[in-house]
Amino acid sequence: MIKTFKSETGLMIDVPEIDLTDPAVLLDLPAAYAPAREKSPVVRLLAPGFGPFWAVTRHAEARAVLSDPRLEINSGSFMRPDVPEHCRPYMRTMSEMNGSEHTRLRRLVAPAFTPRKAAEFGPRIEAVVERLLDALPERTPADLLAGFSRPLPMEVICELVGIPAADRPSWHEYGVAVAAGHGEAFGAAIPAIIEGARAAIAAARAEPAGNLVSDLARVAEEDGDRLSDDELVTMVWLLVLAGQTPANLIANAVATLLAHPAQLAALRDDPGLMPRAVEELARWCTPQIMTVPRFPREDVEIGGVTVPKGEPVTVSVASANRDPRVFDEPERFDLTREPAPHLGFGHGAHFCVGASLARVQTGVALGVLLRRYPGMEAAGEAAYLPDPGTLRLASLPVTLRPAG
Repeated sequence: MIKTFKSETGLMIDVPEIDLTDPAVLLDLPAAYAPAREKSPVVRLLAPGFGPFWAVTRHAEARAVLSDPRLEINSGSFMRPDVPEHCRPYMRTMSEMNGSEHTRLRRLVAPAFTPRKAAEFGPRIEAVVERLLDALPERTPADLLAGFSRPLPMEVICELVGIPAADRPSWHEYGVAVAAGHGEAFGAAIPAIIEGARAAIAAARAEPAGNLVSDLARVAEEDGDRLSDDELVTMVWLLVLAGQTPANLIANAVATLLAHPAQLAALRDDPGLMPRAVEELARWCTPQIMTVPRFPREDVEIGGVTVPKGEPVTVSVASANRDPRVFDEPERFDLTREPAPHLGFGHGAHFCVGASLARVQTGVALGVLLRRYPGMEAAGEAAYLPDPGTLRLASLPVTLRPAG
């Protein structure tokens, strides 16, 4: 439905409206966005707990918004947890910085997250994957979300950061709390993560090892600049926060493959399809179905729609990734699709710095899972939670069946 809105600055704007409080909308967001996308590149969203805000629905306009310096991410883009005073300096991460401040930090940390570095870390990820799968029952139903995809990213982060084995059970609890994104456990986890990061940084400086903290310290020094102690701790906190994304991507990927048996069979038969499969899965079932809001520093025209200064704008990744202007037959799930310029990892200055690591982690997890359990099958419904911002499952019941 096209509605006329009066912005806070008095502009009258005609755009479609999507009510994210409607359960029918939440059951199939791509389908809800599709008719609105054909009417306008920008829609108005109503969301629970938030005021109305703007959302970009088309791929070209989404890329433009995500690379437009006039639209800034700031502290208003995030809901800050309630943490003790001594933790507050670490809450402002690179994710909410702009311009030269953001560029400086990204330039310092990017060498630690290159595709080559991620590929080199693949064998260590594979060892973690094998260990987690060893603990799961075979031939009887198991929750692959709780027992595998959810703990995997935190275990990988512990490997990256250099967290001692004795401390990892606590870090797994932190990961669950951070993934929830709210509540007392979330607030309590942050000081513990910060203390653990401090200890890991001290150990890396005393005895450099093959982990991320050592790489960051070395790269910073070689570059003629350096990350401050606070910036290093904040980077570890950001890694923990953002590093939970593969948990949902891997779970979503398994549920999607089980729902498309022909595509699953093709991937089992040809593991060489995995790189393209990861890209198509990131397009089709990316957990980040909506970007964090950006705020225009001035009135900005997006696809012919004027969005007033200061009013929050998000990109509907779920909609842009199904835009028929870019993707041939966008409602077809196809592991052989190429190219796939999806926005599952963002775009522009804030493109996910850990995208290469997320890709490797997802590919390794799926590859080992399919190799070990060629007869894996669903053991119940994979039900998605009604969340307008994140595509995530409540559980993923499967039966793991090895060959023979």
